[in-house]
Amino acid sequence: MKIVVISRKSALRLLLILAGTLVLLFLLGFRVRDAVSAASTPRKIPIYCVDTDEKKIAISFDAAWGNEDTQQLINILQQYNVKTTFFVVGQWVDKYPESVKALADAGHEIMNHSDTHPHMSQLSADGIRKEVSACNDKIAAITGTRPTLLRPPYGDYNNTLVSTLKDMGMYCIQWDVDSLDWKDLSATQICERVIKGVKNGSIVLFHNAAKHTPEALPLLLDELINKQGYTIVPVSQLIHPGVYEGDHAGTQHAR
Repeated sequence: MKIVVISRKSALRLLLILAGTLVLLFLLGFRVRDAVSAASTPRKIPIYCVDTDEKKIAISFDAAWGNEDTQQLINILQQYNVKTTFFVVGQWVDKYPESVKALADAGHEIMNHSDTHPHMSQLSADGIRKEVSACNDKIAAITGTRPTLLRPPYGDYNNTLVSTLKDMGMYCIQWDVDSLDWKDLSATQICERVIKGVKNGSIVLFHNAAKHTPEALPLLLDELINKQGYTIVPVSQLIHPGVYEGDHAGTQHAR
């Protein structure tokens, strides 16, 4: 029988290699477990549109920066007897409280677009609550109504945001038709994009202070209402309240 003699130095080296291997396997085990856990957690999807047989849609405006055309938008919407949803940033409310009041007095609903326009997916649950509550407080102080909807800035969301809003009794709202008016598209291009994409239950995204939106809006409203027969309502009147089901595309289905 052949006996192999290992020196103390070699034995120490082997022990170190073995220990390093065990540590590596241990760490990899945690990563695999975390990856499996993340993969098994269903992704929570905001509401992008609504499943409905009614020829009904919602038009919404995000208000974060300028204010030069807010009254013009109010006047155009009033001509067509249309009520919409304005998602406003708390800092915008601070700058233009008179416009918030004018929108509410005209019958439009004022909803939450965060307080400082951050990427909400980068915030903790507590950070989200602070952002949302601060904006809700400012809106309620002017309109007397506390928002129940939030549109995340940049459309940026994660499970924490959707779950936190649900705990606060609120819905996370996106859109399925983007006018891209913020890219300074012409009025004709804006109308073509919206008309091509809209369907029953659509939520259309516009912005206040977009260059050609006031020019596009009358053309679009005439087409949607008078020619295609759509009824336009605020977002809260389009979505299904209470418990609902949502699919992978963000379509909200009533239970």
